[in-house]
Amino acid sequence: MRRMTGGAGTIPTKAEDAADNRRRIKAIVASSSGNLVEWFDFYCYAFFALYFAPVFFPAGDSTSQLLQSAAVFAVGFFMRPIGGWLFGRIADRLGRKTSMLISVLMMCAGSLMIAVLPTYATVGQLAPALLLLARMIQGLSVGGEYGTSATYMSEIAVKGRRGFFASFQYVTLIGGQLLASLVLIILQSFLTAQELTAWGWRIPFVIGAIAAVVALYLRSSLAETATKEDMAKKDSGTFAALFKHWRAFCVVLAYTAGGSLSFYTFTTYMPKYLFNTAHIDKVTASQISTAALFVYMIIQPFFGWLSDRIGRKANMLLYSGLGTLMVVPLMTAIGSTQNAVLSFALIMVGLIVISFYTGISGIVKAELFPTQVRALGVGLSYAIANSLFGGTAEMVALYLKQVGFESTFFWYVTVMLGVAFIGSLIMPNPKRHGYLDGDGTVEEALTRKSRLSAA
Repeated sequence: MRRMTGGAGTIPTKAEDAADNRRRIKAIVASSSGNLVEWFDFYCYAFFALYFAPVFFPAGDSTSQLLQSAAVFAVGFFMRPIGGWLFGRIADRLGRKTSMLISVLMMCAGSLMIAVLPTYATVGQLAPALLLLARMIQGLSVGGEYGTSATYMSEIAVKGRRGFFASFQYVTLIGGQLLASLVLIILQSFLTAQELTAWGWRIPFVIGAIAAVVALYLRSSLAETATKEDMAKKDSGTFAALFKHWRAFCVVLAYTAGGSLSFYTFTTYMPKYLFNTAHIDKVTASQISTAALFVYMIIQPFFGWLSDRIGRKANMLLYSGLGTLMVVPLMTAIGSTQNAVLSFALIMVGLIVISFYTGISGIVKAELFPTQVRALGVGLSYAIANSLFGGTAEMVALYLKQVGFESTFFWYVTVMLGVAFIGSLIMPNPKRHGYLDGDGTVEEALTRKSRLSAA
């Protein structure tokens, strides 16, 4: 039954509220499953590069081989802006569900392709070329996945709890990394280094392709959050409509640059940093990184919940401000110790600070764009900054180490976190000016800020 309120509408009963919450949670789980699979497939490349780099890039020392594999990893990121535009347009014009189904299918294809690739010894230069093609397919897919899933989770969540619900995007993103790392540790326990280099590195990519099929099935049951009216608008998903919100787009670019760079520094690059700089063996480095990723994953909902209480802007200022101060001393300390427990503790300090951003990464962007360009605005702005700074993190770090200026990388991360701090300062408070919960618009707030600055 529903209780009436003076003829103006209805108030749902407790049972109806509970049923509605169950539907929302089911939708979050279904959309998150695909997100987890996408990132598992994507990060298998980063974690297993230690073993397959010699297979595809046989010339040179270990740092040179890792540098070449990191370059291919970066190319996958450069496909993200195209994916962010393509899938953002699909999501805004044809629906979030359609976009998410296509993206997980493409990730399945890319992962399966890597699993069956011939090696350099078999086909020569064609092997790294095919690896590059597979990474381009995966990059295109992930470029579309982030914006669409962030948009979907923000729209399916309840007002006042959007930060908490949206945090599960990074729970599954980190979960994908964690699963990739766990698979690595399991295979390291049962296979020798020679077996992993010869054929064992293919196993996780087969697992990823199979899991993508399961995610496709789960996503097929999702309800659409975009309305037919919004999708039917002439300018939905277009650059013309997005340009009207160029200030918000630039703000997202600013704080995503620092966010992506610091995230990849303390996650995917960390096992290689522990191995190459701290001289911790491969297995121990993988175990330290896996333990840190697990703790990092389970604390994300807390930071999403915290943003619902103190506001997204406060989260972003804490993240970027503390992050600017922490990188140089933390990275220096991590690189100078071989104590596994101390290394873990130092990495966790960095990841806790980063969680102020990653716990709200999707929602803090989604709130800045209206429905008809939300997926495009979130996906494209994130993909551009992520590809330029996140995707090149390992390559830049390894290159600077190779030429003898490793500490320069720490200062590079620090500068970009300073840029993120400026972006966080400029960002309007979504509680008052966001398109999901706010009373005003983001553009009005940014215009007022620019006029005050000019005055």
